[in-house]
Amino acid sequence: MIRDQETLDQLVDMIRQFVEGVLIPNEELVAETDEIPVEVVQQMKELGLFGLTIPEEYEGLGLTMEEEVYVAFELGRTSPAFRSLIGTNNGIGASGLIIDGTEEQKQYFLPKLASGEIIGSFCLTEPDSGSDAASLKTTAVKDGDEYILNGTKRFITNAPHAGVFTVMARTNPDIKGSAAISAFIVDSKTPGISLGKRDKKMGQKGAHTCDVIFENCRIPASALIGGVEGVGFKTAMKVLDKGRIHIAALSVGAATRMLDDSLQYAVERKQFGQPIANFQLIQGMLADSKAEIYAAKCMVLDAARLRDAGKNVSTEASCAKMFATEMCGRVADRGVQIHGGAGYISEYAIERFYRDVRLFRLYEGTTQIQQVIIARNMIKDATR
Repeated sequence: MIRDQETLDQLVDMIRQFVEGVLIPNEELVAETDEIPVEVVQQMKELGLFGLTIPEEYEGLGLTMEEEVYVAFELGRTSPAFRSLIGTNNGIGASGLIIDGTEEQKQYFLPKLASGEIIGSFCLTEPDSGSDAASLKTTAVKDGDEYILNGTKRFITNAPHAGVFTVMARTNPDIKGSAAISAFIVDSKTPGISLGKRDKKMGQKGAHTCDVIFENCRIPASALIGGVEGVGFKTAMKVLDKGRIHIAALSVGAATRMLDDSLQYAVERKQFGQPIANFQLIQGMLADSKAEIYAAKCMVLDAARLRDAGKNVSTEASCAKMFATEMCGRVADRGVQIHGGAGYISEYAIERFYRDVRLFRLYEGTTQIQQVIIARNMIKDATR
């Protein structure tokens, strides 16, 4: 749902100019140094990018899902590292609080997340618990007015910079599966928290992940999100539905950038006395990419509008995430092929994007997990 088209157009245009004038020119520097320049981060704060989806009453911009999707289309056109830094504050790092937090928790944390004063991080994945999130082993044992956290979380986005963690932990060791999982909001400076070394990844330089280790970490009972035990897994799944639509939109943006670069290269590059864009086999790859991007964009917008209308979008979010991220991978592969040998050289952005977008098919639920969710929902509907 778009609340005011003119305001949204102004916001999207501002972000487009920022992407083209500041972020794209800094892509290579980020790739070389594995850091986003401090001055760029400050500009992102000043533009309100850390609070895009946080409600206005907590000092954010309060974008609807559809509005967020249009912003993600623009942010996807540059290195994923920039979006990743603000992504947890707007997505998985804050959504749990927005959806299920108490008013006191929202008042304390959300304005800080919206301004970028603190970075939020979402701790779900563990060394032995990834796609099977309901089997997580991190525990939160009640001890008077406190909980004692123990466990290790893995591949946690923005953990090296986090001011606060949303932590999924098992509050009843006697109950197996998701029913015993609760969600907590935890200050990163709490004694008993330590971080592993930064992960060295295939791509996405400048977007940092690492292990988060909790060793007899005491947190107040007030850190329990919503004040209710045993609903943390449901909170996580609601957070991921929203995140999947966002990643799908990001994939559309990245694919659009890669196709634009590939088209420009095909128009300029000459072989056999003419631009390679004149060759029908090149045209086929360009046309396939254009059509698939268009299809993914339509899916993403439809899923976003349904979510804004209050519908259960578990199936649609998974469909959009699965199709858009797989599409993005195919566009990346075609882009390298169109560039030929130049596509394998880091001088061209397509080489970096080829590695960067591979992660889209893994996080926030792998393609195979999306297939399982879609099929299970179909079967459930058919057997009611």
